[in-house]
Amino acid sequence: MGKNIVAFAEAREGKFRGVAFEAVHAAGRFAADLGGKAVACAASAGLTDAPGILAGYGASGVVSLGGDCLQKYSMEAYSAAIAETAAEANASYVFMPASISGKELAAAVAMRMNAPLLADVIEIKTENGGLIARRPMYAGKVLSWVRPVSEPAVVSLRPKMFPAGATSGAKGAVSEKKPSMDSSHIRAVLKELLKTGGGKIDLTEADIIVSGGRGMKGPENFKMLESLADFLGGAVGASRSAVDAGWRPHSDQVGQTGKTVSPTLYFAIGISGAIQHMAGMGSSKVIVAVNKDPEAPICKVADYVIIGDLFEVVPAMIEEIRKIRAE
Repeated sequence: MGKNIVAFAEAREGKFRGVAFEAVHAAGRFAADLGGKAVACAASAGLTDAPGILAGYGASGVVSLGGDCLQKYSMEAYSAAIAETAAEANASYVFMPASISGKELAAAVAMRMNAPLLADVIEIKTENGGLIARRPMYAGKVLSWVRPVSEPAVVSLRPKMFPAGATSGAKGAVSEKKPSMDSSHIRAVLKELLKTGGGKIDLTEADIIVSGGRGMKGPENFKMLESLADFLGGAVGASRSAVDAGWRPHSDQVGQTGKTVSPTLYFAIGISGAIQHMAGMGSSKVIVAVNKDPEAPICKVADYVIIGDLFEVVPAMIEEIRKIRAE
């Protein structure tokens, strides 16, 4: 008998986020390997994207979650709706994005289902009729293959680690569902989302990130990194030391106490590479370090290392990119 997978498609400001398509695509792929079906679910409140597009990413069924209790984000209401969807779909696994809100939600769903949680997964394989997952442990010092002790199980997927390519352009039929929970049982809802740095690319979804650390010597020098990121079409990040110094907002922080990112290209400029920082960016595809100290920890994990004064290296990089663009 096959095993079904339910994937939660996260949306923001009416649009599905990249992590939504990653979760649905992964569910479709592994459900097929296990002989089951993938069911995508999404909260319909404020959604301008058509839920049916999720079928094009590998879902054989799409569930639109509605009702008064889901009009605004609530961990209690959302987790209840997802858990009920999983039960009705007879799901062996629930895939969730390991985004900022997804991490909270995945734990709540696991609690409601009395299920094990495999958190912040970076790779999945099928083995003996089930799934095993690879995830970082001990602040990224160890990568371990783990398997759930029972099913159903909840699996949260680290952003940018799983492909999100559409399997087809087809749109699927959408079924409507209202959770059994009503508004009287909700103790907390999201009232307002305060945005900083309007127009910036979300770090967790950026393909290119240019991060600076204490070596930047001051907030005014981050303008260099902003220029480099603009030329490359990327986002600007920062180490904890730079954020603690007040040079950058916490929303830019990459690391164990900040955001976990997995871009295609990561620049670590003036960053020593403490284990807390590397826990947040160690899964980047290509890492470029610019540092005066060849013995800095970041140099040991970087794919490319430029030893030199960042105040000379970064302007030179920007100038070379400008020349290439002009050709």
